[in-house]
Amino acid sequence: MAQRNTWQRERVREALTDARGFVSAQSLHAILRDENTGIGLATVYRALAGLAAQGDADSLQSPEGESLYRACVSSGHHHHLICRSCGLTVEIEATDVEQWAKSTAESHGFRDAEHIVDIFGLCASCAMAREKSGVEKRDAD
Repeated sequence: MAQRNTWQRERVREALTDARGFVSAQSLHAILRDENTGIGLATVYRALAGLAAQGDADSLQSPEGESLYRACVSSGHHHHLICRSCGLTVEIEATDVEQWAKSTAESHGFRDAEHIVDIFGLCASCAMAREKSGVEKRDAD
């Protein structure tokens, strides 16, 4: 069943396009609430789910398990580098990953396998800022 293209859904799409990197539904809703749009959180969730289902938005789970969304720049299968500090996101091709995923699935008798690869780290700017501030990298052990 296709979703109607309402003004609320279009405003969510615009806000997502304006966001830098991946954002949560709650963060997007806060932006829309601050603009006095009257768009409710449930509408934001529905719009984001619809955009992701249609391929107009990327969706992933943060390391904390929260669903995050980003306006999709490229069509088709792709991967991301995501800065844990500022949210900068870069779409990347990963030919080696594609080959590894296919051969690993086949070696275990799987066919039509799919995968998701998102790499979280610090972008060059955030890494440099951290070094300048003297903050040491902390191990998550």
